[in-house]
Amino acid sequence: MAGTGTPGTPSVLRAMNDRAALDLLVAHGPLTRTRLGELTGLSKPTASQLLTRLAAAGLVRTVGNVTGRPGPNAQLYEVNPDIAHVAGLAVDKLGITAAVADITGTVVGEHRVAAVALDESVRGRTTELVTEAVNGALAAAGLPRDALHRTVIGTPGALDPGTGTLRYAPHMPGWHATTLRDDLAEALGTPVAIENDVNLAAVAERHAGAAQDAEDYVLVWIDEGVGAAVVLGGRLLRGATGGAGEIGYMPLPGAPLARGGPDATIGDGGGGFQQLVDYSTVLRLARELGIEAPTAPEAVTVALRTEGAGDVLLAELATHIACALAAVVAVVDPALVVLSGKLCQAGGERLRALVEADMTGLALPRPHLRLSSVEGSPILIGALRTALADTRDIVFDTA
Repeated sequence: MAGTGTPGTPSVLRAMNDRAALDLLVAHGPLTRTRLGELTGLSKPTASQLLTRLAAAGLVRTVGNVTGRPGPNAQLYEVNPDIAHVAGLAVDKLGITAAVADITGTVVGEHRVAAVALDESVRGRTTELVTEAVNGALAAAGLPRDALHRTVIGTPGALDPGTGTLRYAPHMPGWHATTLRDDLAEALGTPVAIENDVNLAAVAERHAGAAQDAEDYVLVWIDEGVGAAVVLGGRLLRGATGGAGEIGYMPLPGAPLARGGPDATIGDGGGGFQQLVDYSTVLRLARELGIEAPTAPEAVTVALRTEGAGDVLLAELATHIACALAAVVAVVDPALVVLSGKLCQAGGERLRALVEADMTGLALPRPHLRLSSVEGSPILIGALRTALADTRDIVFDTA
């Protein structure tokens, strides 16, 4: 006799229907019993039983009626947003931003702890600062600590799955302890995942950006840091040490070779692609061309409206990006490449078109080339989406 939970038994089928219904309610918002039945393919009696069961479990609630139609008013059902909350954090050189979202994905609180990440004084205080950021977001949401179910943190570099240490980010004091993830989990009272920030940006792009229709794509991030995320068959490629996509270290013509391994600071005796497109290099070239701006993205913005010198700056930047993309595309052959980060956003469609033109003849595969279309912080959005996916797998499981 099949035991409880065996595939194909009524309990498993009910759990599968429950999960499908909950996912539809998250995706579409409030639905009537009839509409939910249409979307799931369930009969009206079965859909009614399902909603009664989910309501009794506290997973869904009624939220009014549909009016203005013939016949009795139909009740609307929605996922109960208060059944779980998650935190997503984005770490950068100027601080830590934390956001808290309910199980539907609605952000209910946000808080930033400023100017900490590169300050040597933060050594030994990483857990304290992360806790401060999360507590601030919870306070903004009016939520207690025990409302939180999971936390995902996006940082430069990548967590080595073998050692538990952060690699490829020597500029992050206080983030390299082997016990950091456990220390954070104990302090926050939730499971904690530490994920590469560019990987999270790729998750955001798949959820609400330029890669929604792609299973195989590469996101190239050119900001204060440089990196890439590789997604194949809808899954992130992380590599044996978590370093897949660290294209800042990739040797290219015109850039000195990166020496010293993944813990050497690029730009301080290092080399690779990042040295061709980092902010200091772009600003130096801009000033040589007579373009004055306080930051590299602003220099690119000025170049867009500056004939002659601006054309030179954009052309050189596009050539460097195209060479890096050609190397990646030749190995991975993605259907799509997404350009993201402040420098690419500043260059906009004109920079994208220049990169696309320069790639002609450099690589045999010809992926589509798009600009990021995520609104808001891609890293923070990706952290929340990752935390929500894991949390829904637990709280939406009615088996």
